[in-house]
Amino acid sequence: MRKFTLLFLSLLLSLTVGLAQQRVITGVVLLAPDNEPAIGASILVKEHTRSGVLVGTDGKFKITVPAGSKTFRISFMGYKTVEVPIKDKMRVVLESDSKTLSTIVVTGMNSVDKRLFTGSTTKIGGDKTKLDGVPDAARALEGKAAGVSVQNVSGTFGTAPKIRVRGATSIYGSSRPLWVIDGVIQEDVVDVGADDLSSGDATTLLGSAVAGLNADDIESFQILKDGSATSIYGAKAMAGVIVITTKKGRSGSHSFSYTGEFTSRLVPSYRDYNIMNSQEQIGIYNEMEKKGWLNFASVYNNSTTGLYGKMYQLMHTYDSKTGTFGLPNTPEAKMEYLRQGELRNTDWFQELFSPAIMQSHSLSFTGGTKDLQTYVSMSALFDPGWMRASTVRRYTGNLNATYTFSPKLSLTTQINASARNQRAPGTLTQSSSAVTGEVSRSFDINPFSYALNTSRALDPNEFYRRDYAPFNIKHELDNNYIDLEVKDVKFQMELKWRPFTGMTVSALGAYKETYTDTENIVTEYSNRAQAYRAMGDATIIRNNKFLWKDQDKPNTLPRTVLPIGGFYNTNQRKMSSYDFRASASYNTTIKEDHIINGYGGMEVNSQDRVNRWSDGYGMQYDSGLEPFWDYSLFKQLKEKNSPYYGLERTYSRTLAFFGTATYSYKGRYTLAGTARYEGSNRLGRSRKARWLPTWNIAGAWNAHEEAFFNKQNFLSHLSLKASYSLTADAPRWLTNSRVVIRSGSAWRPSADLTESRNSISGYENGDLTYEKKHEFNFGIDMGILKNRVNITADVYKRNNFDLIGATYTIGGVRYGNVASMKSHGFELSISTKNIESKDFTWTTDFIFGSNFNEVTNLKTKSHLWNFVSGNGFAREGYPVRSLFSIPYEGLTREGLPTFRFKGDRITPSNYNKINFQEIDDLAFLKYEGSAEPTFNGSLGNIFTFKNLKLNIFITYSGGNKLRLDPAFRSWYTDLWATPREFVNRWSVPGDEQKTDIPTLAAVRDHQSYGYIGYGYSAYNYSTARVADGGFIRLKEISLAYNLPKSLVKRLGFLKSASVKLQATNIALLYADKKLYGQDPEFFRSGGVASPLPRQITATVHLGF
Repeated sequence: MRKFTLLFLSLLLSLTVGLAQQRVITGVVLLAPDNEPAIGASILVKEHTRSGVLVGTDGKFKITVPAGSKTFRISFMGYKTVEVPIKDKMRVVLESDSKTLSTIVVTGMNSVDKRLFTGSTTKIGGDKTKLDGVPDAARALEGKAAGVSVQNVSGTFGTAPKIRVRGATSIYGSSRPLWVIDGVIQEDVVDVGADDLSSGDATTLLGSAVAGLNADDIESFQILKDGSATSIYGAKAMAGVIVITTKKGRSGSHSFSYTGEFTSRLVPSYRDYNIMNSQEQIGIYNEMEKKGWLNFASVYNNSTTGLYGKMYQLMHTYDSKTGTFGLPNTPEAKMEYLRQGELRNTDWFQELFSPAIMQSHSLSFTGGTKDLQTYVSMSALFDPGWMRASTVRRYTGNLNATYTFSPKLSLTTQINASARNQRAPGTLTQSSSAVTGEVSRSFDINPFSYALNTSRALDPNEFYRRDYAPFNIKHELDNNYIDLEVKDVKFQMELKWRPFTGMTVSALGAYKETYTDTENIVTEYSNRAQAYRAMGDATIIRNNKFLWKDQDKPNTLPRTVLPIGGFYNTNQRKMSSYDFRASASYNTTIKEDHIINGYGGMEVNSQDRVNRWSDGYGMQYDSGLEPFWDYSLFKQLKEKNSPYYGLERTYSRTLAFFGTATYSYKGRYTLAGTARYEGSNRLGRSRKARWLPTWNIAGAWNAHEEAFFNKQNFLSHLSLKASYSLTADAPRWLTNSRVVIRSGSAWRPSADLTESRNSISGYENGDLTYEKKHEFNFGIDMGILKNRVNITADVYKRNNFDLIGATYTIGGVRYGNVASMKSHGFELSISTKNIESKDFTWTTDFIFGSNFNEVTNLKTKSHLWNFVSGNGFAREGYPVRSLFSIPYEGLTREGLPTFRFKGDRITPSNYNKINFQEIDDLAFLKYEGSAEPTFNGSLGNIFTFKNLKLNIFITYSGGNKLRLDPAFRSWYTDLWATPREFVNRWSVPGDEQKTDIPTLAAVRDHQSYGYIGYGYSAYNYSTARVADGGFIRLKEISLAYNLPKSLVKRLGFLKSASVKLQATNIALLYADKKLYGQDPEFFRSGGVASPLPRQITATVHLGF
């Protein structure tokens, strides 16, 4: 018993001594310069490397250290590793590693230490990209990243710019980059092709993937360019990935932030465009009158008339009460009427545009405790409209909360919602004719197009005639418009579990629902509705194409199917999107030399889309919204095979498994690989078509981690990297993995003989598979003179294969993977700190990117029209978007254009040989160049002096050719305007030696040459009507002032305050003189399209 007691006491004593030798240490680790918590930083006991802990979400840690422990080794990605003496309640602030400028690369799925990242990427802070007064965040990327091209083909809110990451990747596809927001792929409710973005059609208002995102909520953009960076997304990322990370809450602090933006857009001026003033226009009308146009016989019952038509109408309008006509039919009265038009010089821009203030208000809260971090924001945008009938109201809300149950378990919840109400001018779909070579849009009332295409001699308050019905642009915009409603909500949750050091398991789920409702309101008073019942006399009735001729009554005149009322056309779209991803990552370091990272998982994506539309006829807006319809309308629709309602459902499903592994020795030599296996229901039924493995292999050398690097002072850091990859994309616009059969009615001369018919609109291709791309990338990242100068450069080469192309079979056209292309490019970014002092700094950023592509295999044939029209077309041996022209060979002695067509000289006598539908022999066309820019970039300078900050930002683009606006016709009406180029038109024989501008064709010319219209259309698409697309634009100049902290403190409740004045798109410093004011980026396509305006924005930012 005594021995047992002594043994027990000795064990108790030794245990007590052992416990006394151990210590419990607490402390906090922060990140400079903002003292943010170093979440996940590694703390190891130097003397006992098996003892360690990770820093918590609030920056605090607690660790029990063994006896004899003296030093902590603390490390965090992108920050200097430090060794500090162990003491209780310690506070450590980690400094950024000067060898790496951007410490972490966010791929949207995981975060990677930049030292171990082998891909090509650009990270841009949200504050550096934000353009005040520009609500769409996508437009702010212009000029911010090498290799990223942003073309503002339309500036209307909701429309998307044409964005290319390293150029085109598909021939017929959109080549749009993939958008990822907080780890979830952003799908569009409607797929708008790249060429359709500039069409001006109503669907383009839904083209932007980020129109519902508040720019103030964006923390950063990460643009993934090469296959090494994008391969984790596999068969979705062939065209690049743009990852947006939104703001999150912070522990230990609570703050509110308010941003108010007040923007005035400048009204356009005719000084910037080559449109004739009213005096010059009357001179054109006088010449037209002398050449047989604008007389009473040709104008009085013409479908579209302006000044002369109104004059003749007044001359023949008798007032029985006064016994007089509206205008005396005398030479003096006619001359006086025309003189009033000559002096009128109407400014349509002032009539249809307004500098009214657009307001944007954003309020956010960020804060948190040890266990809960929260970010909440709300915003409201109120746009009274730059153009008439173009208002916008948008509201957004955002909640991002992370709750930490324990150091090992956390849950992040996000709720994003947005609502938009928008009005736009009423429009129909743009159409083009390969027969006559003309682009048109019925009932187009786009204010910008109207201001540039309408005679300035007209009275803005008078009604003229269009399509046989009374027309006044302001009245029409009030009675023919589109109301658009967009609602978007997303719920997202991510659960993270860290079972042991270095291991993280996560599950992310998201549900997104988007609903859009488009109403086209066309009242009974609109020109469009009245055109359907314009029946002034027999001549008008016979010529009005909007009337209907009953086939069962062949000897009767056409009649109206819309006797009263207007139109009510609706379109509802709904998309429900489900995303789920389960993944695991493991990061470890073995013996401080061998760094191993692994990441893998699976994801499921699902989108259900519904599209419902209906065309309503006879809506009486001024009579209680009661519809009235004529039975003959349905007979007409049946005969035309035109349904008045429709329903479409599409289902997209993808399933993928992925994994990536990285090994690095001492952070010097890195080898990485990625593999992904993905399947999609969009493709053919065979397994090899529907499922695709994609992969990447890459390596990097961080020379600054070598021992010899510290022996020199010139270079601050130097990294070399190379990668080779296979990525792909599933064609979204193609549906012929199965045969597509549609039903309809065969045309017969009478309704009682109508028969049903089925037609094949898409031939089956069971082997339809992904478009694919092999890419090799080599990059260098270096800093000079302690990072005073930083240079990043990449060269790449791509081989795109299995691209979609058309093949011609006995049954018709069949699409399949039959085409290929190649491309290469170079990217360069230079950032310099020119001056750094206590009160003054000057930094410069220069960005350059080039891309050249060539179609290597494409047997598809197409009409000549596609090759000469503005967007360009693909042709083997040329760029993906190539612009061709009909060779122009000067004017005749009569002032009419001549050409070279298929080896023949084309003169007015054989204009009938001009065939815009020519398919087989196109070798005679002249190749002008790429229709898309081959290089672009920017130059930015930022100057700071004490609390002042001046930013001057210039963008540039070039290497492409543009088709000038097709302004020339063989005949004109007195409603249209003519360009100032007509001042130099052919007037007398001999002028053909000194001008290329054709004459105003006379009535006699039409009688002598039956196809003269073909000649003028060919001139619009000839070598005479091409300009260089290069430009240099002063994109932004801004001056900001931060109120001194001493002054802010006096206000009590404020923590910070700043004001800013910014001018955007203020000047086009260089453009081809042949453009005469035509914006090199904007296509004047009408509809809902508008250019980006010049604007001035005042911004107030308050922190409290």
